Amino acid sequence: MVGAKGGVASTATLGLVALQRGGIVPVGMVSQLPLFQQLGLADWDRFVIAGHDIRRVPLIDEVLRMAGESRIALASVAEQCRTELEQIDERIRPGTIFGVGETIAALADLEMPRDETPRQAVERLGRDMAEFVRTEKLSHLVVVNVASTEPPVDVSKLPTRWTEFEPLLDLGRQCPLPASSLYAIAALEAGYSYINFTPSLGDAPAAIDELARLRGACHYGCDGKTGETLMKSVLAPMFTRRNLQVMSWVGHNIFGNMDGRVLDDPANKRTKVDSKDRLVREILGYRPKTLVSIEYVSDLGDWKTAWDHIHFAGFLGVPMTLQFTWQGSDSFLAAPLVLDLARLTELARRRGHVGAMPFLASFFKSPHGASEHRFDRQFLMLEQWAEEVAKSEDQKSS
Repeated sequence: MVGAKGGVASTATLGLVALQRGGIVPVGMVSQLPLFQQLGLADWDRFVIAGHDIRRVPLIDEVLRMAGESRIALASVAEQCRTELEQIDERIRPGTIFGVGETIAALADLEMPRDETPRQAVERLGRDMAEFVRTEKLSHLVVVNVASTEPPVDVSKLPTRWTEFEPLLDLGRQCPLPASSLYAIAALEAGYSYINFTPSLGDAPAAIDELARLRGACHYGCDGKTGETLMKSVLAPMFTRRNLQVMSWVGHNIFGNMDGRVLDDPANKRTKVDSKDRLVREILGYRPKTLVSIEYVSDLGDWKTAWDHIHFAGFLGVPMTLQFTWQGSDSFLAAPLVLDLARLTELARRRGHVGAMPFLASFFKSPHGASEHRFDRQFLMLEQWAEEVAKSEDQKSS
């Protein structure tokens, strides 16, 4: 995991260890639905976690801190898993802060590498990944980016072919690529899988997709769809199917975890807002007045509240309103999906899939290359893929 000691990663790590110990019920995990039980998915006890982070805080301390600030009773579960968490901690290596923006860089410990070139960072991260694979005797590595949101990058200015893109790594401080893309390159260059659960650039450039296909690797993203935007992808189709005209859709978000602290920086916030705001107009097919605000309120901890106000016109132009409130623990909504994505990606790669994985679109706010943003139809893509896998498995067994 990239950002291995952040809220989402530490929650996913604790959850996986608890699953392996048989201590929790897998509520909130898509891959545990009956449809997916006949696909030959890897059992949870076959997964081993390592990662990169820019902070050296002990993993269990991060779990307990987040739980305490968010008023979530996890102390007993964390203590039961302490030994495993300490072992995982030993496998977390220093990350890179190249291109992450001033706010994220300020969170990094002083001993984090600060003078290496982008190419040197890619090579170092790649060596760490290869060492993990070799030491743990892994059949495959899935790299999941759950680090903080980076400032936006203009993809239109980047080369679209890998042969022209790859020299960017030698531009030193002039290299336009952020850390999320350096991790993606390090993983895909070695044939490992890469999942971008953040709105950062990551594997989005066409040239990185070409690299993945050249190396026979899988990848997908971006920005996990867990709360308010999930609701938008469910509700917006209702208005189109009832021929109701949405005039404005305003959403206000408040939360207080590390992600919220980073998104308090306007540059980092712009990346997240763009990802959250795009979906409504994509589904509706026109551009109502939209506004998405994100505010950091430190005392809320991991709890996120979203208020949405939808103003729409009905028959004879009569204005009406739909409002909803979504409140949830951000990391606990995201963590099970991270584990699902690792599990489904491993299966796709084992079956020989190469390149982008559009059947995973339902997990993301801004899925790469997707023309379909309605949640029900995105999930149908996943169901159809699962049915194809199950049919293939039946044919093998017969």
